[in-house]
Amino acid sequence: MTIQKRPSLLGGAMIIAGTAIGAGMLANPTSTAGVWFFGSIAILIYTWFCMTTSGLMILEANLHYPTGASFDTIVTDLLGKGWNVINGLSVAFVLYILTYAYITSGGSITENFLNQLGENVEVGRTAGSLIFCFVLAAFVWFSTKAVDRFSTVLIAGMIISFFLSTSGLLSSVKADVLLNTVAQGEQQYLPYILTALPVCLVSFGFHGNVPSLVKYYDRDGKRVMKSIFLGTGLALIIYILWQLAVQGNLPRAEFAPVIAKGGDVAALLEALNKYIQTDYIGIILNFFAYMAIASSFLGVTLGLFDYIADLCKFDDSRLGRTKTTLVTFLPPLLLSLQFPFGFVVAIGYAGLAATIWAAIVPALLAKASRKKFPNATYRVHGGNFMVYFVILFGLLNIFAQVALQFGWIADFKG
Repeated sequence: MTIQKRPSLLGGAMIIAGTAIGAGMLANPTSTAGVWFFGSIAILIYTWFCMTTSGLMILEANLHYPTGASFDTIVTDLLGKGWNVINGLSVAFVLYILTYAYITSGGSITENFLNQLGENVEVGRTAGSLIFCFVLAAFVWFSTKAVDRFSTVLIAGMIISFFLSTSGLLSSVKADVLLNTVAQGEQQYLPYILTALPVCLVSFGFHGNVPSLVKYYDRDGKRVMKSIFLGTGLALIIYILWQLAVQGNLPRAEFAPVIAKGGDVAALLEALNKYIQTDYIGIILNFFAYMAIASSFLGVTLGLFDYIADLCKFDDSRLGRTKTTLVTFLPPLLLSLQFPFGFVVAIGYAGLAATIWAAIVPALLAKASRKKFPNATYRVHGGNFMVYFVILFGLLNIFAQVALQFGWIADFKG
């Protein structure tokens, strides 16, 4: 008789952390520059709590359905076809807009890297975006296995480079920069609280993995819950260290040129390099940023690729995969070539749409499932109060993004 080994908590936690931690975190220091360090920590903790809770609400609803059931089945049954259409559109929008965001930043870093190779090399932003997109799209077109293997290499490199770079940055943190006592000009923080929310929300996106973890842990709700807490907790710690590393070295007023370029990652690294005495830290940071963007790009586009193939009924032949690849990559690539400086803005829009399927829908699912299945074995803490608390979090995010576009709330310019 063969005894099947139980999957480790670490495995599930790494799935959650690996999904959450990515290029979204690179936009955090820029999007939270208005509220600065202590304000950004408060917003990150608030977002972490609400997003972790909403993930657990998906788990609560999911446990009432057969193993393998995902959003389509659960949302249709509990909330109806109308909500399922809204949820499906929001998922597709998030994946497309994130693909655009990663092409813009990946193209920027590719451009800078190739131009530094030699004096005779002159690569523009368009060429950088095309090279970045085509090379990584080839892995997605080839197979899921190719994506898995390349992603493993990228994530390993990302973790190593993150700790190598931040250890140097953390040792050079200056108290007057972190506390903003050297700043000139305006010293307000509270008016910029809402503008930071949507980007932080994207940094804790893992909700699509919950049904997979239910299957992975053979419907052991408590084990899934623990893996979610561990994974999101690890992400929170890394984000706080990243905020400390960047906002402890780059003065608040110096974010102006970075914000002017839409939070472009290459612009952030260029601004930061002025305050880093050790050259190797800047080089490692560039590698970290590039691997973070590339790994996130592969993860997001693989999900979008499978979604498009299923939606359009493209088969798995070479021709079918080529059709899927074109529908997956061409729209965001063309958008990137037209609007090359939209990283933070794009991440913010992704936060707007992600709010629907990562905050509001999970809360509504929990409320509906408690009514339909009153004898549930697992329930999220806080009762109905927590349902409305998460919905309020979602509505605040939606209001923040809409208000920002119409100029109803302050937008920090540096």
